[in-house]
Amino acid sequence: MQHYNILLTGGGTGGHLAIVRSVKDELLKRGINTYYIGSLSGQDKSWFEKDDDFKDKLFLPTKGVVNQKGLDKIYSLSQIFKSMLLAKDFIKTNNIEAVLSVGGFSAAPASFATILTKTPLFIHEQNAVSGRLNKILKPFAKHFFSSYSDEPIDYPVSEIFFKTARVRSEIKNVIFLGGSQGAKAINDFALQLALELQKLGIGIIHQTGKSDYERVSSTYKKLNIEVELFAFDKEIYKRIEKADLAVSRAGASTLWELTAAQIPTLFIPYPYAAGDHQYYNAFHHVKMNAGWVVRQNMLKSEIFLNILDTDIEMISRKLGTMISQNGACKIVDIIISQDFI
Repeated sequence: MQHYNILLTGGGTGGHLAIVRSVKDELLKRGINTYYIGSLSGQDKSWFEKDDDFKDKLFLPTKGVVNQKGLDKIYSLSQIFKSMLLAKDFIKTNNIEAVLSVGGFSAAPASFATILTKTPLFIHEQNAVSGRLNKILKPFAKHFFSSYSDEPIDYPVSEIFFKTARVRSEIKNVIFLGGSQGAKAINDFALQLALELQKLGIGIIHQTGKSDYERVSSTYKKLNIEVELFAFDKEIYKRIEKADLAVSRAGASTLWELTAAQIPTLFIPYPYAAGDHQYYNAFHHVKMNAGWVVRQNMLKSEIFLNILDTDIEMISRKLGTMISQNGACKIVDIIISQDFI
């Protein structure tokens, strides 16, 4: 077996890092040497600093540029340039044969270094609207992976979501997901619906995020409502498995994990996401009659209560046809094909 040396880069948020982990696991199954370059900012170190699956790792002092102004932007750009030179040395020292960028500001130094060293570059765009960095890099890429393109590739989702998937036919439990950082709008919406759900005999599973846990917990107690409440759970699939309907943000990784689990979802996109990409992620499902989306400022309990009367079994079965668990496998197949390496 030929042992390739493949570098994965990108991160900043859990969505990007989940793709890195999924592709890394597939590479390891094939005995391929994996490397990682991320940032000292964001969540990169907390995810991968102690991950010994990688042959080597490099965390660089880079930050996002898009929202910076004046001297801060100049400083951020200079940091990316310095980090790019370090990434270039890393690529040469480790004889990297291909690089997969998953986007986010963490991907910039290694991606530009990949172009400088003429190493084959591959890009995974997780959202329906491409990020600014991926738009810049796309012309230099050997392949551009997307679940929303004319030739879509299955989103790399952990196989545990497929193993715990089931067809929903009756709504006994609803799960509210605000992500690890929480989403106050979703938390408030859950509290608004709580008494009505109690009357209907529907259980509540609620991820609050760490910062809002105490407030939400206190409110449920005042309402005298029993709820499965938690701030964050690394094994979120266990909570999703118990639920029959979800209310969630529409970050790409969460959206496709819910799809793999076959749980019908009302998406409430984060209104300040770059390029409004969360809305367009969710709208992709709406167009296929496989979910619902409502703007945060348009949230009303009537919208949710109407969903309770829909045929969720039809939607749940539809979700089961929209993704297969070989997304990471297909990505790796293309990267290691002899056309590219």
